[in-house]
Amino acid sequence: MSGGPASSRSIVVERPGAHRLVTAAVPEPGPGEVRVRVFAAGVCMSDREVYDGRRDAAYVRYPVTPGHEWAGTVDAVGAGVDPALVGRRTVAEGFRACGSCARCREGETSLCEGGYEETGFTVPGAFADHLVVPARLLHPLADDADLRAAALLEPAAVVAAAVRAGRPEPGERIAVVGAGTLGLLAVQLLAASSPGELTVIDPRTQRTLQAQEFGATGVGTPEESKELHGRYDLVVETAGAPATAASSCLLARRGGRVVLTGMFTPGAAGIDPVHLSFQQLTVRSVFGAPSSAWDFAVRAFTAGILTPGPLVTHEFPLERYGEAVALVGGGDPGTGKVLLRP
Repeated sequence: MSGGPASSRSIVVERPGAHRLVTAAVPEPGPGEVRVRVFAAGVCMSDREVYDGRRDAAYVRYPVTPGHEWAGTVDAVGAGVDPALVGRRTVAEGFRACGSCARCREGETSLCEGGYEETGFTVPGAFADHLVVPARLLHPLADDADLRAAALLEPAAVVAAAVRAGRPEPGERIAVVGAGTLGLLAVQLLAASSPGELTVIDPRTQRTLQAQEFGATGVGTPEESKELHGRYDLVVETAGAPATAASSCLLARRGGRVVLTGMFTPGAAGIDPVHLSFQQLTVRSVFGAPSSAWDFAVRAFTAGILTPGPLVTHEFPLERYGEAVALVGGGDPGTGKVLLRP
């Protein structure tokens, strides 16, 4: 089933530093696929890395239409797909997991052994009027869902994976390192677990104030956090800064848990193996989100536990993609989540 407009626009990054706005025929969904009319798409540091040419070559394929954080409405379905999906507000998983390898069959779809494929990196993404995705990856939303806020459900799913890995328990002392999009979403989910303390570590005063609005009971700068070493049952690292993997492990108590969620670059400070051994820490890392974490995030969003909307500070049309991507990682503490609104 298809129909609708005759043309569709998309941003194409031809190669690092070079992009253009392309108008072409509206993409048609194939068997097992749906076409989504994109309402909003988030721009994150990974998108900036794609534009700058700093993403590992194994995880991007030029030319590419970026956009892996998005929400929209199904407007056409391919053969074999339930036509009742047309008109549904939705998000969808980004990893094109094979569904049949050992990891997928265990439910760890973000560890798929079938080869890396991801919306917005190796296949066309959501910086476009329309997006085609496999129907099996959809997570339909409520009929009245706020699609502007739902565009942040991809990072929320990553945070959900981290929180589930950390296994927070009521009354625990918890620290979140970093108050960017991931960190502030983590605060919302962790606050729902009734922690005894929920401390956010970030040098940006404006961000830590927002963290308190979302449920943090205390805040501090990286320098101030040195007085908190060995205090926390669970530390969720979200910053991906050169020193934050190592510093997060120092914040954990003996026998504590650390979950690393930030994307680190070569040269980041390593974790001291002596400290790791003597402190008997459990350290986990998260890259992307399995299907179960997506389901968790969507349920939390629907229930009102996750409210990503206040994180959005800037919105641009597709024609101003260059301005949008320049803001991300530009260092302005007033820049939160940046959206493209096709």
